[in-house]
Amino acid sequence: MTYSAPSTPPPVPPFGRALCAMITPFTEGGALDLDGAQRLAERLVSEGCDGLVLSGTTGESPTMTDAEKAELVRAVREAVGERASVLAGVGTFDTRHTVELALEAEKAGADGLLVVSPYYSKPPQDAVEAHFRQIADSVGLPIAVYDIPGRTGTRIEPDTLIRLAEHPRIVAVKDCSYDFLAAQKVISRTELAYYAGCDEHNLALYAVGGAGYVSTVANLVPARLRAVLDLFDAGDTAKAARLQQRATPLIELTMSAGLPGTVTVKALLNELGLPAGPVRAPLLPAGRDAVDGLRAAYEELTAG
Repeated sequence: MTYSAPSTPPPVPPFGRALCAMITPFTEGGALDLDGAQRLAERLVSEGCDGLVLSGTTGESPTMTDAEKAELVRAVREAVGERASVLAGVGTFDTRHTVELALEAEKAGADGLLVVSPYYSKPPQDAVEAHFRQIADSVGLPIAVYDIPGRTGTRIEPDTLIRLAEHPRIVAVKDCSYDFLAAQKVISRTELAYYAGCDEHNLALYAVGGAGYVSTVANLVPARLRAVLDLFDAGDTAKAARLQQRATPLIELTMSAGLPGTVTVKALLNELGLPAGPVRAPLLPAGRDAVDGLRAAYEELTAG
């Protein structure tokens, strides 16, 4: 068997390649900080983010009001204009409420929707599929399905994703399933844009046909993570791998050191003097030891 180079470039992912799961800045009093959100969004886009995902897990969606979510979309849309896609997290455990949030996000100017599988009630797969189809039938925006069974208690099985891919408005997946074989199965059998939702998988999933990433760590080092994809696309796969490896200590401390990514990211952004503010209860702020470790890993990664 001989290899023939493709005659056409791969399709452009629907929301870009390098997406940030943006934190939601709050004031010291706990109110939504729209000015801080705009300044953070501007920084992220200027340093390489193609898209911003608002009101997701990292954005503390469970403790935001419906009105705050819409206000955030409007503010970030105003800040970044058409330079980046804006996705609104609208997923809840209630299909009717999710549809309401989706319609409000569409009115507020979102380019797409991030919809997590219904959590807590553990619906079977036919109900999961019906949930996503009802939302997709109710709005005009493209949808990224968010599979994160460690938080929801219910995974979206590969066969369910393959069926959902038949819907014209279900165009992408944010994958936090930690099932690499299942991801490749869906990539091979659909046109869904598959985004890594776990930073340690950014390069690995991209290398087997993924669309890019939706990254929490991109709040901290957007240009560094974008460079991994750019190097891979340029054919320098060895350098891309080295840069991904260099980011591993910061990824580990941010995502796998016993604290939620929202807590660690906000702690380091506050330390760096960037918009973040406090987390909302029931989350608690990171302790000094955690902050010092994050700062050291960040400085090592950005030193050269």
